[in-house]
Amino acid sequence: MAGPVRQPIDIPSLERYLEKHVPEVIPPLDVKQFGFGQSNPTYLLTTHTGTRFVLRKKPPGKLLTKTAHQVERECRILHALRDTDVPVPRVYGLCEDAAVIGTAFYIMEFLDGRFITDPLMPGVAAREKREMWRSAVETLVKLHTLDYMSLGLDDLGKSSGFYTRQIKTFSNISRSQALAVDSESKNAIGPLPHLEEMSTFFARNQPTDRTSIVHGDYKIDNIVFHKTEPRVIGVLDWEMATLGHPLSDVVSLVSPFLPHTWGVKGAASSLSPELPSDPEERAKAGLPTLEECVNWYTAGGGYDVRTDLKWGRAFAGFRGAVIMQGIAARYALRQASGASAKEFGAMAWPTAENVWGLVRELDSHIQEEAGEGKPRESISQAKGRL
Repeated sequence: MAGPVRQPIDIPSLERYLEKHVPEVIPPLDVKQFGFGQSNPTYLLTTHTGTRFVLRKKPPGKLLTKTAHQVERECRILHALRDTDVPVPRVYGLCEDAAVIGTAFYIMEFLDGRFITDPLMPGVAAREKREMWRSAVETLVKLHTLDYMSLGLDDLGKSSGFYTRQIKTFSNISRSQALAVDSESKNAIGPLPHLEEMSTFFARNQPTDRTSIVHGDYKIDNIVFHKTEPRVIGVLDWEMATLGHPLSDVVSLVSPFLPHTWGVKGAASSLSPELPSDPEERAKAGLPTLEECVNWYTAGGGYDVRTDLKWGRAFAGFRGAVIMQGIAARYALRQASGASAKEFGAMAWPTAENVWGLVRELDSHIQEEAGEGKPRESISQAKGRL
């Protein structure tokens, strides 16, 4: 889980800071770096007594955009959620002084549970898998039904127009990332294919606007499960959390149940495992169906997402391609922190091609609907079946 440090930090300086400002963390420290965390380098700190903590920091060097790597924002959100029904690790301190270890960072609780990256949940008993998925869905409902104003998070984002802003933001980020020059080849990584056409399509066709706290990257690999019980004990990686449309989180969570858009079609990748296509095989493995996940979400108090899933899947693919391009850009600048950054970043361009195919299918469907006298922009009303 945690191994050799790939991006060194000044440990003596860190220890001096912690002695003064975070008394819970007692030096000397053993420091290791987690393999996950493509965006913000994440370290495991172990004291001489065996107590473990986690350090999250910004990546070194000049950052590509101001909207990414916001560990200060992540720390604030974790603190605000500490007394809610949404399980999060406790935060012990935030340091915004870059002189300590080179960038801002914060210290949080280490959650001693199960970290699962594969939605198949290998090694987990079949009888537990369904309940773990259900707990993940129900935890998401708890987040989406929080009163963000009472938590003091009403300034986390704007209360309307989430997808309009997302489309503009990710399109601009992609254009900026395309200019990143590889430190060895001296070539720019280049633009994503069909970026402008996809951006225009998504801007014209959106679901009905809704607002809640959204995590921004709510997936199995950002969830910590109890060591022996099929329940969530923590949700991690909140740097992209904001006020926005709950559809975005739902699509992120159930994406393994949808035909994936990542990478080259037909090519296997450890970064995009697919669930068994046969329903009986899935049931035997203990996995729920997409319909069950959606029903759990709706029954818990979430809105009925079924008519919006196709649009949501396509936009999530678009957003994912931009995120992968960002990893490719950071790898080009040798700022990427994940061990698999090169492979993950290279998937951006074939992913964008796959999403373009989805967009054309959706556009064709809208044209058919328009031919029946329905408004062209009402893609969210398309009665796509799960």
